[in-house]
Amino acid sequence: NDLVASAYGISSLRKSDFQTLNVGEKRKGNAALISAGTGLGEAILFWDGRSHIPSPSEGGHAEFAPRNPLEIELLQYLMDRFGHVSYERILSGTGLYHIYQFLRDSKRFGREPKWLSKKMKQEDPAAVISEVAQKKKTRLCTMALDLFTSIYGAAAGNLALQVMAVGGLYVGGGIAPKIIWKLKGRTFMEAFKNKGRLSEVLAHIPVKVILNDRTTLLGAASYTMKLLETS
Repeated sequence: NDLVASAYGISSLRKSDFQTLNVGEKRKGNAALISAGTGLGEAILFWDGRSHIPSPSEGGHAEFAPRNPLEIELLQYLMDRFGHVSYERILSGTGLYHIYQFLRDSKRFGREPKWLSKKMKQEDPAAVISEVAQKKKTRLCTMALDLFTSIYGAAAGNLALQVMAVGGLYVGGGIAPKIIWKLKGRTFMEAFKNKGRLSEVLAHIPVKVILNDRTTLLGAASYTMKLLETS
């Protein structure tokens, strides 16, 4: 499981390998990793009293839970296309494009410009959406990335609650470093902390983005060394 390897790699990283989204209050206890890229992966880092023990999870395939009328419409749109709608349908490179298609087809923000349609066909749609959103060239891309970021934050908050990740929540994967400018804004953390009566618990959990793209390899190497030491 590549997410388990990434989880093992976290302890090998330096301070400069992280971007802090929420300082929080780090305590001894479980931590968690959520990573959106080609798919959505999650891993749990169980605290055994001395160190964190990474464990695999298929949480990315849990059903998407909408939080407002717009997300309910998104769910219905994707159900009509795919039937079962997991978080991975939304929180991945392909998922960002699904969000864009939903907003485009709903015509909430006008019609898709011809230049943008052409660019989508020639390049990776997710990369195009992020690039255009950062440049604020069309509201359609801006809102697509905003919705993606909000749902990402909510999913990260869900994971943090599910495992009581008082030891920290890490955001890995290939997408986060590419949209770090967006994650550093208010949208991600507001969605992360918006958990009703337990919002205060989430507010104290440290949240960091992993910037090092070799974390998985470092984790595999670290685990191999541990095996050699105990053999």
